Parts: sequence; C-alpha cells; structure tokens
Amino acid sequence: MKAVIQRVARACVTVDGRVTGKIGRGFLVLLGVGEGDTRAEADRISKKLVNLRIFSDENGKINLSLKDVGGALLVVSQFTLYADCRHGNRPGFTAAAKPATAEALYEYFMEKCREEIPVVEHGVFGAHMDVELLNDGPFTVILE
Repeated sequence: MKAVIQRVARACVTVDGRVTGKIGRGFLVLLGVGEGDTRAEADRISKKLVNLRIFSDENGKINLSLKDVGGALLVVSQFTLYADCRHGNRPGFTAAAKPATAEALYEYFMEKCREEIPVVEHGVFGAHMDVELLNDGPFTVILE
C-alpha cells in the first residue's frame, strides 16, 4: 500500500461535474493498493497517517498531528502509484491490486481513518476524477 499525503488548506474531488468530497485544512491522500496488500497494511498506514505530526504548533515547530488540529481527510484511490516505468515508455500496472481487492481495502482504510478522524471525504473508486487542492507548504509525505 502506498499513500501520498499532501498537507492542504483545502481540497476537493469532482466526478462528472459533481463534488464527491471536499475538505478544508487537512490531508489529501492519494492511496494506491498493491497486489498482496492486506488489512494489516491498511491498519499500519492509517495509524501512521492520523498521527503524523506535520502541522506547526504555536511556536512554529512541526509538532502537531491531524488529530491535534482537528483536520479532515480527503482520500482518493490512485492505482497509478504502482506504475512500472522501467521498460519502454508505457507504464505497466501489474503491481497494483485487482479492482475488487483494491476497492475493498480502500473502503477498509477509510473506515479505519474514521475511527480517529471525524471528517473523511473521498472520491469515487475507479472513476475519472478532477482533484483540486491548495497545498499548504507545500508539504508532501509518502508512506509505504
């Protein structure tokens, strides 16, 4: 499982002209599920994510977590995080989990996040999505 986490001032995802998820301060999470991933990876990544201290405290020190600042999550499925570009110019995606498995783990990941974070918005699994964000920093972290 791979997660690209961007600290944002705001973010939203639109599918077919309809907003499916929108947050203010928090994290935009691009989540890729790999072949062989299990709930154990989702548990580990979600726990790390909600406790990741990348917000500034009153002294300007990067010391506060998403939970500490009352931030929200916008989780977007992103199988292309498993693109293999080593051979030729067309990426291969065989390392990504099959759609049924990936969707189940994507949904499970969001359930785990909701146990800690009250606002967890999302995109539409497998859909073409327009993702807008105002990156805060910018501050981007990758968890694997």
